[in-house]
Amino acid sequence: MPEAKIRLQEAAEDHFGDHGFAGASLRTICLAAGVNLASVKYYFGDKEGLYIATVKHAHQCSAAVEMATEFPHEAPPVDQLRAFIQIVAYRMHAPARPSAMKLRMREMADPGKAAHIVVQEFIQPMAFALRGILRQLMPGADESRLLMIGFSVIGQILYYRQNRPISELIFGKPAIDALSSAMVADHVVKFTFGALGLGEGYECKNDDPKAGGRRPPADLLQGDAVPPLSIGGSQ
Repeated sequence: MPEAKIRLQEAAEDHFGDHGFAGASLRTICLAAGVNLASVKYYFGDKEGLYIATVKHAHQCSAAVEMATEFPHEAPPVDQLRAFIQIVAYRMHAPARPSAMKLRMREMADPGKAAHIVVQEFIQPMAFALRGILRQLMPGADESRLLMIGFSVIGQILYYRQNRPISELIFGKPAIDALSSAMVADHVVKFTFGALGLGEGYECKNDDPKAGGRRPPADLLQGDAVPPLSIGGSQ
């Protein structure tokens, strides 16, 4: 990606996060990025194009979850759910820029075109994947119950991402830093499995010195690519 485009997007993320789409000034963004106004048209088309691209970029940083929509059909649904939780926890544990979190939360609080695109491209596939797994686990459950269970699963993991600054103020940064992605995944698996009557969860075995803790098994995470998590009939 050209350096000018990167600088423009970084400046836009900070400015849009503080002022929103309507209150933002392209001149201010371009001045901060050290580029001319024509750069916006060249790289993004217009102000809306810049905003949408910036929100998408912020979401990829602050959520970092791209779920495939199909699990191997031979995998038992309980294993699918375990893998889903481990991967989402691992991805959401990645450090996020404060400006990315601010912009993402602003857009999600008052959804516009950018939010709809982010939902369609990133969030909806993940939500449908989880709902499909839960349908297999509880074929007799109605849609409302499946939705609430899904919200509970994601809500447990999302707490550690969205509420980290407040948690650090309450308990101190060292205490929160000590909660590795593997610890969070193990806890959410055990808590969820217990609530659903699925027995005890699964503790990750693979040490990951870089993460300051442990990570999901290698067969769940192949480099930075999302493993083929599939559920068949996700919608």
